[in-house]
Formats: sequence, structure tokens, C-alpha cells
Amino acid sequence: MKLIFLGTGAGMPSKQRNVSAIALMTPQELNEIWLFDCGEATQHQILQTSLKPRKITKIFITHMHGDHVFGLPGLLSSRSFLDGTSPLTIYGPTGIQNFVEASLQASQTHLTYPLSFQEIHEGEIYSNEFLSVHSEQLTHGVTSYGFKIVEKDRPGKLLVHKLQEKGIKPGPIFQQIKENEVTITEDGEKLYRSDFVGPNQKGRIICIMGDTKFPERATSFVQSADVLVHEATFSHKHKDLAEKYNHTTAKEAALLAKNAKVKQLILTHISSRYQQEELIDLKREAKEIFPQSFIAKDFYEYDV
Repeated sequence: MKLIFLGTGAGMPSKQRNVSAIALMTPQELNEIWLFDCGEATQHQILQTSLKPRKITKIFITHMHGDHVFGLPGLLSSRSFLDGTSPLTIYGPTGIQNFVEASLQASQTHLTYPLSFQEIHEGEIYSNEFLSVHSEQLTHGVTSYGFKIVEKDRPGKLLVHKLQEKGIKPGPIFQQIKENEVTITEDGEKLYRSDFVGPNQKGRIICIMGDTKFPERATSFVQSADVLVHEATFSHKHKDLAEKYNHTTAKEAALLAKNAKVKQLILTHISSRYQQEELIDLKREAKEIFPQSFIAKDFYEYDV
């Protein structure tokens, strides 16, 4: 899986950072693109990447502030022009359907694909054979959610040397053994998967959090995540502004990552007040508490 950061700024776009949007490239077996938030000009950002809008099948909206949703009508419209015909589902807080439908109706935009909505709640909001998505409400000026993408455990590695010891040559039978509890050879011999496949590989966990203050309240939700994507709108020296505008400081996000024992923290939603030297200080503030901290920039890619 791969995360592609399309917008890493806060509030309004700047020359260095567009507003919030993150693309998730799902496992190869699923081969879909999921989008998390869709701030203004997200489709322009996509043009600078290899992402194809027609492959976006799901859009998850953390909250209804403009810097997280104003790009939706344009992207949905352009998807039609770009041969998008497969269904698309938008998951988001109450109001997301009214916002999108009113925009499309007022602009007389007609989509070439089925569009559906799911107003979200806490708990599991989506699941397939490869991934599940869970949400938890955060503390912000409006209803805001964090999302946890959980990959289901994958079959272990095929123990090729054991198959070779049995005189079984590479071919379609290798895949059959991995997919079935019991495989019967042409000679009638029963081969048990447990004898030739290693232990299951634990699925990866990705947490993408919406805007929030009091991030420590999400400790159990993000526990042991492989990667935590969290806002760091302000440095801790501006903690008063963070509290006033319901946001998190880099230090607070790092404390959450440390206490939840996550593997990697990626900070985003950075205020435009922080440039060059100030960004170095912001990064240092986080790394002093949680060394595996990184500040994303637009078009940064992270392999999970």
C-alpha cells in the first residue's frame, strides 16, 4: 500500500502547500485508489501524479470544513470526462450528501457513473476481503473523524524448499496449495497447506486523522499503527492558537504517537506561517519526543 500526499497545508492553499487531500493506493489484489479529504484544487494536484481519477472508488471525508471538501464537485465532474464509469462512494459526516448534491444540481453537472453516500458513525464503516475501515469521532469545532484502515492478515509465505523436497515442481499447483486447505495431486496425494505455508503475515494498519484538539483521546484508536497521519497545524509555542482553533501542535501529535506505540508518524495540515527555518523547528519539536516523525510535503509518497 502507498500513501500519496496531494495537499498538506492548513486552512487555505499557499505556494508551497495545497489544502488537505491524501490518496491511498490499496493492495494490488484490490487495485483501487481511495481518497481521504478533497480540498480545493485536489484535481489539479492529481494532474501532477500518475493517479487516475477513474480508479478512485471511495472518498472518505474527515469533516466539512472547506479546506477538506471544496475540491469535491470539480473532481467528481472531471471523473466523468475522464471515462469514469465505475461506482464511487463518498463517506463523510452528516451534510456531505447535501453539499455534493446541491453543488452538482446548481451547476447542472451530470455524472456518467453511480454516486452513493454513506454518512458515517463511529465503528466499522466498510469491509471487504482485504481491508476494513473504522472511524472515531474527534474533538474539533465541527464533527470530525479519524479513519483507521486495517489490512486483514495475509497468508504466509510458501515454503518452496519443502515442496521441492517432496519433488513438487513449480507451476499452478503452488498457488493451489497456498489458496486451499488441502490440495490433491495428480497421483492422489493430499497436500496440507499448513505443512507448506508459513504463519500468517499480520495486516498493516494506517490511521489518517481529521482536524482535532486533545489528540491523546485517540490513543487506543491508533494503538500500534504502522503509520499515523496526523495534523500539526501549530508548533507548541503557539499552543494557545491551537486550543483556540481546535487544532493540534507537533508536540502533542508526537506524544500521541509515542504513547500509542505507532511505528511512523507523518505530520500534515501545516500552517502557512511555518516556512523553512520554522519548519525545521516544527520537525525538531516532534522528533525530540518521537524520533520516527516526519513532516509531509505535497506529492510526498510513503510505502506502508
